[in-house]
Amino acid sequence: MKFKVETLPNYRIAYVRRVGSYGSANIEVMEKLKKWAKEKNLFESSIIFAVPQDNPETTLPENCRYDACIVLSNDYQMDDSIYEGEISGGKYLVYEIKHTAEDIQKAYAEIFTAVQSTGYQIDNKPILERYTYDMVNNHYCEICVPIKP
Repeated sequence: MKFKVETLPNYRIAYVRRVGSYGSANIEVMEKLKKWAKEKNLFESSIIFAVPQDNPETTLPENCRYDACIVLSNDYQMDDSIYEGEISGGKYLVYEIKHTAEDIQKAYAEIFTAVQSTGYQIDNKPILERYTYDMVNNHYCEICVPIKP
């Protein structure tokens, strides 16, 4: 798998969270976030992240947290219609993949072996799926794997 190393900044985000088994229900969470972002005129100019917060091999499926997030500018005035948070920056291995359920599932199956072959170690932060408006329109996304410095 081809990758690039990128240092991400800390991001201020708005997010919608779902707790439960990862799968097709996560699409509903992302659609809810997109609807909110479109209503606020944020959608086309921002970065969206999908963040599976828990490892389903070590967390019961019914307790797995999934966040759909959109990056906000520091001066954006939030209301109480959605949660606000932060994504921690740092070094990440970034893999560009096709934005299909099959390709994303395949990437997650291969990514840990791929990271080991690079000599990097995974940091104890969530893996991020990053989407920009242009990438989604071209059916791509990026999987960003946190690495230790």
